[in-house]
Amino acid sequence: MKKFKVGILGATGMVGQNYIRLLENHPWFNVVYLAASSNSAGIAYGESVKGRWQMTTPIPEKIKNIIVEDVSNISRAQKKCDFVFSAFEISDKNLVKEIEEKYAEAGIPVVSNASANRWTEDVPMLIPEINSTHLDILEIQKKNHKWNKGFIVVKPNCSLQSYITPIHALNQAGFPIKKIIITTLQAVSGAGYPGVPSLDMIDNIVPLIGGEEDKTEDEPLKILGTIKDNKFIKNKDITISATCTRVPVSDGHLATVNILFKDKKPSKEEIIKIWNEFKSIPQDLNLPSAPIHPIIYKEEENRPQPKKDRDNDKGMATTIGRLRDCKIFDYKFVTLSHNTVRGAAGGGILNAELLAKKGYIK
Repeated sequence: MKKFKVGILGATGMVGQNYIRLLENHPWFNVVYLAASSNSAGIAYGESVKGRWQMTTPIPEKIKNIIVEDVSNISRAQKKCDFVFSAFEISDKNLVKEIEEKYAEAGIPVVSNASANRWTEDVPMLIPEINSTHLDILEIQKKNHKWNKGFIVVKPNCSLQSYITPIHALNQAGFPIKKIIITTLQAVSGAGYPGVPSLDMIDNIVPLIGGEEDKTEDEPLKILGTIKDNKFIKNKDITISATCTRVPVSDGHLATVNILFKDKKPSKEEIIKIWNEFKSIPQDLNLPSAPIHPIIYKEEENRPQPKKDRDNDKGMATTIGRLRDCKIFDYKFVTLSHNTVRGAAGGGILNAELLAKKGYIK
């Protein structure tokens, strides 16, 4: 496969920095274009993030001297990019939606981490292991907007990544789940930089993340839903109740999950076997960022732990432990995913790899 020329919108933020880090030696994608707000435009990338580069590895040498463009100057991206990653971290969702649509209108596919288009009727909210068939709507999307080559695909909120794939694996194996109660313990990196003030987090847990519970409860219903009459229909078979908290952990969103099956209840041994054997389209296609094992079950009683398990399988796997009986529902377990890899830039890269392999990006 030839190397695609890639741009990153919102390149100076935390998600944009993670894209740059993860794409440094990517076999398919070559970063050639960086864009941000007008405040950062016109200077070399290394200068634009001076004093606020948050990655644990240095800025790649080939990236340092790329001049940051104004994100609104789409004609510059047209000349350079096969597609762009959208890594916006701004509160004005309408502005993000408008910019993403303008890039798509200009013939540039947009692979987005932003929330602005997650509930747009003809935009797929993609987790490749779960709903790759939702890409079927892209032709409808392009027709609706009279776009030629451009389109928009988004990834879901980071809080979902730790539990939705295990739920899907059980549903797919013939054990549909009816109700879920979930409590997330989310890392501070999920708030971006500078994020949550240190005096709020040190020696403390914050029992509220604005808007997070709605996303955690509602976004899975679109991902697990269907396409009907050229738009997405929510899954009506599952009810989710979520409590989302912020904890003093750098990376890795942990969650405790209680599940009630719709009818048939599998044994614990059956559940663990389903999880350990689960594979899907990214593994079949051998996509570069795909985890070999999308779900990893740990037998140790005190696992998973963010510090020890967030980087499992390139930081792209969901790690589960402590599956046990529940006195109210059927079972409960603890699950973990890396929020800034699988839950952010890594998940976006995997989406782009699937789009490239399937021929949507040319």
